[in-house]
Amino acid sequence: MLSRWSGFLEEDGEKTWRNRDKEFQEVLKSKAEVLEAWNNGWNCLMEVIDRLTAEDLLKITYIRNQGHTVIEAINRQLAHYPYHIGQILFLGKMIKKINGSHCPFQKVKHSGLMQKCFQNQRKSNIIQMMNNR
Repeated sequence: MLSRWSGFLEEDGEKTWRNRDKEFQEVLKSKAEVLEAWNNGWNCLMEVIDRLTAEDLLKITYIRNQGHTVIEAINRQLAHYPYHIGQILFLGKMIKKINGSHCPFQKVKHSGLMQKCFQNQRKSNIIQMMNNR
C-alpha cells in the first residue's frame, strides 16, 4: 500500500524502492509489527483520499506505467485489497491450527438467513426512510 499511495498523483504506483521478493520473506515477527505495517498502509491510503479534490478524480495517475483516472486507480486497489485480506485470514487460521488453538474467527450461521431476508414484503429504502420519520 505504501508503494501505491506514496506520491500518488506525482509518481508511478510501482516504486523502484519496493522489493517484492523481500515481501515474501519472514520480516514481520510479532502481532505488533503486523499491526504497525497494516496501519501504516491504511493511513497512507486515507491521507491521500483526504487530500483529493473533485478536480483530482479525473486526473490520470500511473500504475505499472498504465494510465488510470484517479477514480479507476482507487477502485482497482479497493477491489484488490480483499484478496490480500483473505490471505491474511487464511494464514491466521493456519497459524492458530498449528499452535493447537481453535479458529478465532466467529462462524456465521446461514441456515434460515435467506428465509428471514425474504419473509417480509419488499420495501424500497426510500419508503422505509419516510415511514421512520
